[in-house]
Amino acid sequence: MYMKPLFFFCLLSLSLSCKQDDNTPAPPPPASKLEIIGADASYVPEIRKTGFTVKNAAGQTEDMLVTLQKAGVNTIRLRLWHTPPGGHSGFEEVKDFTKEIQALGLKVLLTVHYSDSWADPGKQTKPTAWKSASMQSLKDSVYQYTKRIALEIKPEYIQIGNEINAGLLWPEGSVSNPTQMNALLSEGIRAVREHAPNTQIMIHYAGHQQAAWFFEQVKSLDYDMIGLSYYPIWHGKDTALLQTNMTNLANKYNKKMVIAETAYPFSLGWNDNTNNIIGQTDQLLPGFPATPSGQKAFVSMIKSLENSTPKYAGFCYWGGEWVAFKGNASTEGSNWENQAFWGFDRGAMDVLNGYGN
Repeated sequence: MYMKPLFFFCLLSLSLSCKQDDNTPAPPPPASKLEIIGADASYVPEIRKTGFTVKNAAGQTEDMLVTLQKAGVNTIRLRLWHTPPGGHSGFEEVKDFTKEIQALGLKVLLTVHYSDSWADPGKQTKPTAWKSASMQSLKDSVYQYTKRIALEIKPEYIQIGNEINAGLLWPEGSVSNPTQMNALLSEGIRAVREHAPNTQIMIHYAGHQQAAWFFEQVKSLDYDMIGLSYYPIWHGKDTALLQTNMTNLANKYNKKMVIAETAYPFSLGWNDNTNNIIGQTDQLLPGFPATPSGQKAFVSMIKSLENSTPKYAGFCYWGGEWVAFKGNASTEGSNWENQAFWGFDRGAMDVLNGYGN
């Protein structure tokens, strides 16, 4: 005679449980598992020396590096030039800044340009110190220089060259001479493997349309990550093709995939008298306006590639710190200030609110 009340009690409990489940909010989406949620911060030491300050989302003055850390950035990308005029992005500055970054619990992705200034698909000029070196001396120089980097700077990730579509250390290391190009790359790789075995090695190519051909040229090299630059203005507006090409690269070469450089504008306006790289609507990706929300949506799209691309390890935003720190009237300022993470009022942009979370 005690079974009937117990039966109704169970039904009542089940009914209440179902009603409660109906009103329970859906669980949040799983947290990103990306290994690299990065931002290039190479200009920060130079900006600091000018006394230029920026603000966080609360309107408080805050160091750029601290703001990036709070936003969820876990990796800071830095460029390294061999003997740059003025010293910025040189060995000692990068070494000191790396120590500061790592003391905050962040990782460093070091892009070694093997040049005294910018190295990219259009220029790969040898350092002045190596200008007259023979091929054998050039190989020795690459090894010894990279060994010093591995022992003294100790980055968690290292690029052997920057955007080396056309090779590096021209003319000897031109892609038109793949044997010599690979010999130079191999010396840099060997130095890292021997003196910093825990450092992961990246080979960096600008774009994705011709990347399959390039990575076939370097298939014999011992490296861990394929790094690609992706800027819609230069590398196409077909994001489906980007995903397809990244998937094909990952499957064929079994390497981690990283968008090593990307950026997007929050405005088509300007904050100094230097002509900006992006200033026209036809340069934009369809569906992503040049607004704070458009910039945030673009970064979210890049981040979401982890859902569609095998072995996707993460991304690094480029130029987020390159504000108009030389003054609004400067004609030698930033041509990137409308793609930065801090707006023309020096306040942190909305993109940082969801950048790493």
